[in-house]
Amino acid sequence: MKLSALGRIALATGIAVLTTAMLPGTPASAAPVKRKILPVLVEFSDASFQFPDKVKASTPDTYFGAKSDSAASFLSEVSRGQYTVVPAIKEQFLGPIKLDLSAAGCPQGKINQMTRDELAKRGLVAGKDYESLSIVFPAQKTECPWAGLATLPGPTTWINLYGTASGIDVVGHELGHNLGFGHQGRVQCTGGNLGACKEAGASHTSIMAGGYRPAGFSAPEMIRAGWLGGGASVKVTKSGVYTLRSLHGKGSGVRALDIALGGDRLVIEYRHAAGNFDAKLEGVHAYRVPKGSYGSSSLIDTTTANKTAANNAPPNTDAITKLTDKASKLSVAVVSSGGGQAKVKVALNGDSLASLDPSPSKSATPTPSAVTPTPSASAATEAMGDSSEPVTETGPEELTAAAEDSSTTLPLAAAGGGAALLAVGLAFLFTKRRHRRRH
Repeated sequence: MKLSALGRIALATGIAVLTTAMLPGTPASAAPVKRKILPVLVEFSDASFQFPDKVKASTPDTYFGAKSDSAASFLSEVSRGQYTVVPAIKEQFLGPIKLDLSAAGCPQGKINQMTRDELAKRGLVAGKDYESLSIVFPAQKTECPWAGLATLPGPTTWINLYGTASGIDVVGHELGHNLGFGHQGRVQCTGGNLGACKEAGASHTSIMAGGYRPAGFSAPEMIRAGWLGGGASVKVTKSGVYTLRSLHGKGSGVRALDIALGGDRLVIEYRHAAGNFDAKLEGVHAYRVPKGSYGSSSLIDTTTANKTAANNAPPNTDAITKLTDKASKLSVAVVSSGGGQAKVKVALNGDSLASLDPSPSKSATPTPSAVTPTPSASAATEAMGDSSEPVTETGPEELTAAAEDSSTTLPLAAAGGGAALLAVGLAFLFTKRRHRRRH
């Protein structure tokens, strides 16, 4: 497929933050959050929006519109009403503001700092008047190799705008980074053997990895955000048969199983069409979570074809049927799947799957996940946004991992009394046809 330059979104992945006061773990169930975001339109000394009135007209709809493809609607639905974004000012956005800066060279650090300086001149204080900043600027002369960029986690997104409106696939993806989600990978474990896996690109089961808005977020990401509390995510501590409800479905029930896998975690979810999500996803899916970092999980692909919903494969292409890990003495098998729920056998400590009775009376009672408080994305992440520039690396054109790891470590401002580090790892190039809105 031939792609134009307008269809390329460069992504940076593998980002994690560590402070002395914040360790990886299962976050707590989050109280409903309405985060104040300020979209700001900026222009340069040598570049302006071609149709500024159309950009101004589209911006409120992109971020706060009533339709399901606005950032506010998307986040509210995917979080089951626990998180959304709201306007920081009554006008909903600010600008265009003209910066005394050339667009050439993609100077995202200067764009960020100069925009914040302009806001300060207007009496707008970061962390008080606005909690997140989304900077939208014309793409024509920037030469930025991406359509969107974000601090991870953090308060800042950059939208390199072609045409007159961005979309939820870009804005929602970047706001996902702000929440602490990296680019979700895929590991190919042929036959379900977790001891023999290799990297195989991106999951396509999340907006963070080629799944776009209809995929929403995956279970590990929702655990990371604290949106699967109240028994929706359970830590499996004994062998048994567990019933899962669809991840994005309505009502109560278990949405994710969280299982120890050596020093990592194994998260099991069930996907089925619900609301505006998962029309092209079906079945039980599994993810490996490295060292408890739920924002850096990878989908486990047990096939040899490496097909995804993105290349017209059936909705259940990536669904698992059985997993084994000899080192952890763990086995998982899907008993049934379909119609909005699934039954999954989990055998721990070398127990036999065959010995587990799938009848309701013999099913194991889930253990609600132990929780660790979710870090606040306010003052600490404002400091991160002010003192660091994201690093974007490019890779192959099919959303696969770069051949080499060009990791970069950047020092950040102290957060919560502990020195924080931002580590940027492997990169992906996310290719997608983008269509300019016709007016």
